[in-house]
Amino acid sequence: MNQTDNENWLDALKWDEHGLIPTIAQDALTGKVLMFAWMNKESLRETVRSKNAVYWSRSRQKFWRKGEESGHYQKIVSIRTDCDQDVLLLSVKQLGGIACHTGRERCFYQELADNDWVITDPVLKDPKDIYNK
Repeated sequence: MNQTDNENWLDALKWDEHGLIPTIAQDALTGKVLMFAWMNKESLRETVRSKNAVYWSRSRQKFWRKGEESGHYQKIVSIRTDCDQDVLLLSVKQLGGIACHTGRERCFYQELADNDWVITDPVLKDPKDIYNK
């Protein structure tokens, strides 16, 4: 039986009142946390089926197939849940080395230092060159 045929694995997760679960994407090779997003049951099903990360955009109220516009897809290596089964951790192979819409490797590129947010990661590619094709 295909994993997507049996829904027990989905029902075991604790979805919030909007049917969403917080999801962290982590680089499978480096362990760096790349980004945070949300998934619903259908986006998680599609992620498992396609082996590419598919998130739920709360602002646009639709699927967000990571890399669909930028070409920076996230290939799934593994999917884990935490002990409370209310958070997902995706181990991914980040294609193109860019996960953030700002053109950086990861969304977590600012660090608190001396009561100020300091940018620690460089822009690898200008977002205009990524999204204005």
